Amino acid sequence: MTYTNFTVDTDADGIALVTWDMPDRSMNVFTEEVMTEFDKIIDQVVADAWIKGAVITSGKDSFSGGADLTMLQKMLTVFAREKAKDPEKAARLLFDNAGRMGGLWRKLETSGKPWVSAINGTCMGGAFELSLACHGRVAADSDKVKMALPEVKVGIFPGAGGTQRVPRLTDQQQALQMLTSGQTLSPKKAKSMGLIHEIAEPAKLIETAKAMIRNGLKPVAPWDEKGFKLPGGPIYSVAGANLWPPAIAILRRETHGNYPAAAAILKCVYEGLLVPFDTGLRIEQRYFTEIMQTKEAAAMIRSLFVSLQELNKGARRPAGMPETRFKKIGILGAGFMGAGIAYVTAKAGIPVVLLDRDLESAEKGKAHSDSLVSDQVKKGRAKPEEKEKLLSLITPTADYADLTGCDLVVEAVFEDSAVKKNATEQAEAVLKSSAIFASNTSTIPITALAKNSARPKNFIGIHFFSPVDKMMLVEIILGKKTGDKALAMAIDFVRAIKKTPIVVNDTRGFYVNRCVLRYMSEAYKMLIEGVPAPMIENAAKAAGMPVGPLALTDETAIDLAQKIMKQTIRDLGDKAVDPRQMALIDTMVDAHGRFGRKNGKGFYDYPQKPAKKKLWPGLKDLYPQLAPEKVDYEELQQRLLVTIALEAARVMEEGIVTDPREADVGSILAFGFAPYTGGALSYIDGIGAKAFVRIAKTLQKKYGAEFKAPKLLLDLAEKGETFYQRFDPYAKGDVKQAA
Repeated sequence: MTYTNFTVDTDADGIALVTWDMPDRSMNVFTEEVMTEFDKIIDQVVADAWIKGAVITSGKDSFSGGADLTMLQKMLTVFAREKAKDPEKAARLLFDNAGRMGGLWRKLETSGKPWVSAINGTCMGGAFELSLACHGRVAADSDKVKMALPEVKVGIFPGAGGTQRVPRLTDQQQALQMLTSGQTLSPKKAKSMGLIHEIAEPAKLIETAKAMIRNGLKPVAPWDEKGFKLPGGPIYSVAGANLWPPAIAILRRETHGNYPAAAAILKCVYEGLLVPFDTGLRIEQRYFTEIMQTKEAAAMIRSLFVSLQELNKGARRPAGMPETRFKKIGILGAGFMGAGIAYVTAKAGIPVVLLDRDLESAEKGKAHSDSLVSDQVKKGRAKPEEKEKLLSLITPTADYADLTGCDLVVEAVFEDSAVKKNATEQAEAVLKSSAIFASNTSTIPITALAKNSARPKNFIGIHFFSPVDKMMLVEIILGKKTGDKALAMAIDFVRAIKKTPIVVNDTRGFYVNRCVLRYMSEAYKMLIEGVPAPMIENAAKAAGMPVGPLALTDETAIDLAQKIMKQTIRDLGDKAVDPRQMALIDTMVDAHGRFGRKNGKGFYDYPQKPAKKKLWPGLKDLYPQLAPEKVDYEELQQRLLVTIALEAARVMEEGIVTDPREADVGSILAFGFAPYTGGALSYIDGIGAKAFVRIAKTLQKKYGAEFKAPKLLLDLAEKGETFYQRFDPYAKGDVKQAA
């Protein structure tokens, strides 16, 4: 029998090697066709008396990325359509579809013949659940092998037996940690947890897997044997009593009840371990069906899987432009940002010329890369030879002539128009005419900077976020004269360094900073109103933000906020900044010398480690304090999210961002906008434009014009449309396919 996605080869010992190698994908994923074929393969193995057992492996460098989540999206689309006709029938259909993969793995597990999973590379989600259903599991001893059940990160959970098998193979505490965090496991860690049986040299992986079958591997899962006992003891035991109450409390502390899937994992494990295995699978299937219907799952799958993959594949790249293979890249300015850009570029294997005003400064910038990669070596995440290779790719210099031959130059000098003008002119004097010049400015409009260029068509903004090595988003800013070639090359560069590009038209603050400044500004207003600072920070976290607005101001520096506000007043006039907020920031910087984390004191105090930061007690003396019980805590949460979402809507209205995927993904990757919402625009779509406008109007009456809904939003509310309907990213039909 022949298959499209698999080959089946049976050796002289009667062991079938099932190799999964999808012809049209760079990584194997579960699609409907793959599952149908795999179902037939299980039948083939069972029916063929000569076959004693089977090994499943991959013909690619990775094992599998798990389920193709676009398949789940289609499942939800069908559910929504059927629900309008017959809700009960629709729910049954969703339940049956949700159980298909889990049913298939159970069929394999109870087939009566031994199966071994030979994990040769990345093994995620449904693929790891398949492996857990196999009677034996062998992983290659390689850094490429990573195993995880990461579904919770996209608003769902392991619904093909993961919540039932993991806590029956390892203790419940480790199981909950892995399942609720989406933790990635190395072969060593997975073996120590009892999730895999053996680790083999990559060249001996298949032979080791086959040997397990030859040596009499039982075709029965531990939980199907009489007398099976849970590792670490049952739920109702001393260990269980010590684990479950704090586990529930920790989940509440970490998620604030914003992630239904994480709570469902606890329910699946707790309830599933009290009943026989097959009943546990049914419990899991019911919760999975329930979670699939939540708006959090729909929004997170769309933004954090589908849209993110499409943007990473270059969804906004101009068609017809040849892809760039970078031979050499120049970085102007070896300060913290420039040094960070040099590091990620060299890490991607691209030679870098790092230029500063003198060689000593440039060498100091290279030392930043040395420090970062040395730390990776120390932690076992990089090898010494990788460190040497990375550092060999960075050439520090003070001579502009060394930029000759660069395909792209990224300017990251001081935020001063005159300094940037000089850097642009000197670089362009030695660059080839086809080279692209990019500025990493965060405040100066690209169109204004492009006036310094002899070739504005080749001038673009590439805005990184700090710290460059950790932040995954990059804003690509188009000036009025930026050409398609510059855009294509900028996107190619961002993809080459494994970051996510979003394309933004030119404006003050671009997209991300405009939203972040609204977030901070609302917190300043709250302080001035007398809201206790701990309530502001806690409300932000309860709303789903990873960092409170006062802590975020400290990270970016309060004196920088002061400079931005003063520059805004110079450019746009006194009314552009609330004088009360200006007075607050002036008091912090000028009267108290509190600049933020960088000088150890801002809205927080930063004692020496290991002591943790804590809010500055002096904050409560700046303004008369409201009694905490008189503050509407839920309204604080709402204000912080709504002010950001309104700014995102204004940015769409002004045509600064034109694709809702970029607004959503950008808001999550850049400043962690409540990921459970799917991003700033999905937050509005999830509430509904009409209801959101009502909320905004209520807040506007109480707190001012910042909450005034833009005309675009009023129009969406009137017509009953969403952002994804009005600005349909798929209307042109030129989207790069996800997964």
